[in-house]
Amino acid sequence: MDNPLISIVTLTWNTTEVTCDFLRSLNEHNTYKNLEVIVVDNGSREDPTAALTAIYPAIKLIRNPKNLGFTGGNNVGIRAAKGDYLFIVNNDTEVTPGLLEGLLEIFDTYPDAGIVSPKFHYFFHKGTIEYAGYNTVNILTGRNGMIGCREKDEGQYNEIKVTNYAHGGGMMVPRKIIDEIGGLPEDFFIYYEEFDWCDQIKRKGYKVYYQPKSLIYHKESMSTGKASAFKTFYHTKNRIYYMRRNAPKAGLLVFFAYFTFFTVPKNTLTFMLKGQKDHLRSFWKGILWQFNRSITFN
Repeated sequence: MDNPLISIVTLTWNTTEVTCDFLRSLNEHNTYKNLEVIVVDNGSREDPTAALTAIYPAIKLIRNPKNLGFTGGNNVGIRAAKGDYLFIVNNDTEVTPGLLEGLLEIFDTYPDAGIVSPKFHYFFHKGTIEYAGYNTVNILTGRNGMIGCREKDEGQYNEIKVTNYAHGGGMMVPRKIIDEIGGLPEDFFIYYEEFDWCDQIKRKGYKVYYQPKSLIYHKESMSTGKASAFKTFYHTKNRIYYMRRNAPKAGLLVFFAYFTFFTVPKNTLTFMLKGQKDHLRSFWKGILWQFNRSITFN
């Protein structure tokens, strides 16, 4: 398909100026013209409409009455999108020329492509890699790391490759894949959702690609902060929930043993010694959440 419509979907939540910067970067650096831009306001305290439309008058702005999280908010945008391809992207990013063209190229070249992410550099340290693909989630710990993270970019990750997961801060998905798989899994709210989504896509026989030709700059964690009880809850809850949904049975037993006999005592003791009562409550809340949730897929 020549020149397909791309729907850009991004969220804003009490980050109007950050979103304005993102829209400015589209005006200044985007080189792909057949697109619609959907901004989903996820229950911000103040109406961002005037500020956003002053910079990008053509945006489709949707205001949610409450914060539906990364998953629910993006799904609102996904349902409103008309594009043949959707680029789900964080508002704390800035685009570069050729970004969208490079991502589209993957689907033209690789029929098995189900989702693709660009190379990520840190916005405040341009030239330093954040993401050049993902390692698989470790069966023992339920954690993983980004390939190339914090390395100086000297072209060492400049080959297109299949990787384990897309980067949730910027991922392009064909509409036909979303129609088959469904939207982002909303029980996650935020964190681990892209891993789960990618695993669902892979179970249908598609692959996850990394496209180094496309580059995006990421300001990283501007919405939730570097460390918070909010993060502690969702990282704990979703780390366990992701493993329950995606780990093989034998691997899940290994993970539960590690989590029970290492992670639980270590984190509990650490939060107690540091006097971090909010983190301690959030950690245990994330554990106890599991007892009321069965495993279902879209």
